[in-house]
Amino acid sequence: MTWVKICGITNLEDALVAVEAGADAVGFVFYEKSPRNVSSNIARDIISSLKSKVERVGVFVDEETVRLNEIAVHAGLSGVQTYSEKCSESKAASTPAQPLSRYPVLPIRRLLNEDLSFESFAVSERDEETSEHATALFLDSGTAEQPGGTGKPFDWQAAIHIANCIRDAGWKLVVAGGLTPDNVSQAMGILHPWGVDVSSGVEAKPGKKDPDKVRAFIKAVREADKANSN
Repeated sequence: MTWVKICGITNLEDALVAVEAGADAVGFVFYEKSPRNVSSNIARDIISSLKSKVERVGVFVDEETVRLNEIAVHAGLSGVQTYSEKCSESKAASTPAQPLSRYPVLPIRRLLNEDLSFESFAVSERDEETSEHATALFLDSGTAEQPGGTGKPFDWQAAIHIANCIRDAGWKLVVAGGLTPDNVSQAMGILHPWGVDVSSGVEAKPGKKDPDKVRAFIKAVREADKANSN
């Protein structure tokens, strides 16, 4: 079944709704410019109240590796999603008790708008975060000014070649950016991702989820899974 992440969690109520609806992962944004930004203390309090084995993914933008790992340890994260190719490779001052899942984000705007092939991007940008240590690679529609949470989908048809290259290279693909309960099945049918990630598409307002939209999104994914398996 398709891996589903509900991102931009800022409170326990929303986290519990996501878990109850069947999400595989919940995401916490540690980026001060985001309206969904939370402190490591808030994330820790929410995570400590979750009894499920749901994945707990921290979202970081241009964060140093040392600081990233400190937050992961403090909050109790199980994975990190990084919107940067600039993270320092210095050794962390503190290391999570369990290895973190790694979810690097590929900026689809560079691959599509600048006529840069996935192959050349992968060769030029490949490092410890984006190669053999990656759990999956995200394709997202963020901009330089707003790395994620834009609420705008990218051109899925134009990205088919990129998605195929990611899979051919042996990586799992997660599609993010502008997904909603109404369009997620279409994105899945075109790009056939291992996972999907949603934030603004299931919100009542920035930072607050709409429970009905969360349930509808996950239901749509599961229905698409059934249709694609037939």
